[in-house]
Amino acid sequence: MNTVEIGPERAADVAAIRTVHTEAFGRPDEAGLVDRLRERARPYVGLVAADGGEIVGHIVFTPVTLHCYQAPYTITALAPLAVRPAWQRRGVGAALVREGLAACRAAERDVVVVVGHPAFYPRFGFVRARPLGLMSEPEFSDDAFMVAELTPGALRGRRGVVLYSADF
Repeated sequence: MNTVEIGPERAADVAAIRTVHTEAFGRPDEAGLVDRLRERARPYVGLVAADGGEIVGHIVFTPVTLHCYQAPYTITALAPLAVRPAWQRRGVGAALVREGLAACRAAERDVVVVVGHPAFYPRFGFVRARPLGLMSEPEFSDDAFMVAELTPGALRGRRGVVLYSADF
């Protein structure tokens, strides 16, 4: 993992990013999601993991709306995260998550949600979202739908439904 560099995706990376997602998920659906998010979501943050110029991982952060009972509140969704199969279990995904969350903090985004593996994301500060009063549309399993407060107390007094765009 020590040879992998994390940085912002570039236009020249698009084909390699599609390959990463297709290989990682065994289907093109997530690659299509990334293309739609890149085209429509603002702000869109995409980071790549590269080894010697070869793209081996990719992560995306985009805005979603938390419809609170008081007023809508924009938060950030982490989705999707992909690592080429030969590079999985080597720390690439963790490095992408760490760098992505650091970028979110730098951009003053204070809440990030993810739908992911409940054994992977808690190490980065994610906890189950439902006990904090967050639900999702579409509805995801309680174990997989998680949230991280990048600013402590950012969710204080905020409960409601996280609405993912139709792109998802």
